Amino acid sequence: MPSRITFPFLALAAVALFPTSSSQQPAGAPAAPQPRGFYISCGSAKDLQAGSIKWVRDEGFTAVGNASTIDKPDLLPVLASLRFFPDATARKYCYQLPVVKGTRYLVRTTYFYGGFDGGKDPPVFDQIIDGTRWSAVNTTDNYRRGMSTYFEIVAEGQGRTMSVCLARRPDTASSPFISALEVIDLDDSMYNTTDYERYAMSTVARSRFGSKGEIVSYPDDQYNRYWAPFADANPAVESHSSISPDDFWNQPPAKALKAGVTTSRGKNLTVQWPPAELPAATYYVALYFQDPRTASAYSWRVFDVAVNGQPFFRGLNASAAGVMVYSNMMQLSGKTEVLLTPNATSPVGPLINAGEIYQIVPLGGKTATRDVVAMGDLARSLKNPPPDWAGDPCLPPQLSWTGVVCSPGSPVRVLSLDLKNRGLSGSLPDSIGNLTAMQTINLSGNKLSGSIPDLGGMRTLTVLHLDGNQFSGTIKPSMETLINLKELYLNNNNLTGKIPDGLKNKAGLDLRTEGNRFE
Repeated sequence: MPSRITFPFLALAAVALFPTSSSQQPAGAPAAPQPRGFYISCGSAKDLQAGSIKWVRDEGFTAVGNASTIDKPDLLPVLASLRFFPDATARKYCYQLPVVKGTRYLVRTTYFYGGFDGGKDPPVFDQIIDGTRWSAVNTTDNYRRGMSTYFEIVAEGQGRTMSVCLARRPDTASSPFISALEVIDLDDSMYNTTDYERYAMSTVARSRFGSKGEIVSYPDDQYNRYWAPFADANPAVESHSSISPDDFWNQPPAKALKAGVTTSRGKNLTVQWPPAELPAATYYVALYFQDPRTASAYSWRVFDVAVNGQPFFRGLNASAAGVMVYSNMMQLSGKTEVLLTPNATSPVGPLINAGEIYQIVPLGGKTATRDVVAMGDLARSLKNPPPDWAGDPCLPPQLSWTGVVCSPGSPVRVLSLDLKNRGLSGSLPDSIGNLTAMQTINLSGNKLSGSIPDLGGMRTLTVLHLDGNQFSGTIKPSMETLINLKELYLNNNNLTGKIPDGLKNKAGLDLRTEGNRFE
């Protein structure tokens, strides 16, 4: 599979067209509750209220990077700050958020450069979700037009946390940055036909047809999806009946289906959508239809649906209650044409109200859960871990944590840990013993303290260098069971007790123990 996938970007004006600012409650209406999920204003010194949504500071979600503000007139508050990542030695820069394993989430990243670093053009860099390289972030064209840029992906929680990371590319000229991050939990019925153990879905377009003006989002859409207006040369029509979102698997807001495009009785309806050409890939496509007339025995119309000449659905009956049809693994490329062909007996012409299209993103592998948990415990046990020790410890390949080498294949395993002379302090967690594929550990020349955990499960371990630290306590008897161990450096610590005979007498073992207080 290709290591990089091309994704169309989505843009928003940096001023009043930003949906979270434009979707205000009518005067006198009760305030809408905070929508579900996390809304993070990156680099902000305080929490912000924008329309119905409270944006929180990113403190606690990331431990790296610097905050910066952008001083431009009429700029939306959520775009007036950002976090940038100047440390070029780090392989990636991650946000980590608590999630529920198996729950589906809509993740949205927003970028507005604002010339925060004194440059003319924003840097180009990559974004990563849970170890999968999601897309390149190139906001140059939008920034020149005064627009912010956002990306969306639908992904499933693979564990207790979800990571959203940025990473430099060979052509990254300055510091990667991010303005806002949203992680919104979705209902179980939504987008539920994709195998999220193998794929995620990156948003290409989400449109309400026959509409102009504002983007529909929260509170009309309780999941704060952005439904952009789409109008073409086809006649537009307004609906006289409201749909119930709960009647649809994907729960579109009623306002998204309030208008549509149509044509005369007996004629085909052709819609070129989305406007941008698509890279050759696999897509999820959902189309929404509703007869706009007042509900009655006559408010129906029947037609066939085709996309790029491929049959999509035959004999669709679009009633006043509305209907959705979808394809979850459709091959598309270039321009996309939706063709609606009416049934000969249909009393009125075909119509379409809304559509969504997502590019299917193959996941980039999976690191063994026990290794992810153990490495996470180790990161938390160190008081000053390397700055890129967040997110997946192994993935994407070539972007593993500093000092960590992992295996190919699936599941990916941690093979080696080398943080020699890094000035580390803290201790080693007991769970480090669960890294059962580990072959070499070199933590020499640091300030690590506490006891050496039971490493008896590391049967493939050949090298263990813990010399030049402040470890105390005794050597666990299970150390004798490491049959492949060739180098054991424990010198210059504060260890006590007896050296197990099985280590002292082990043939072929380079054992160094001086500078301790052994009996």
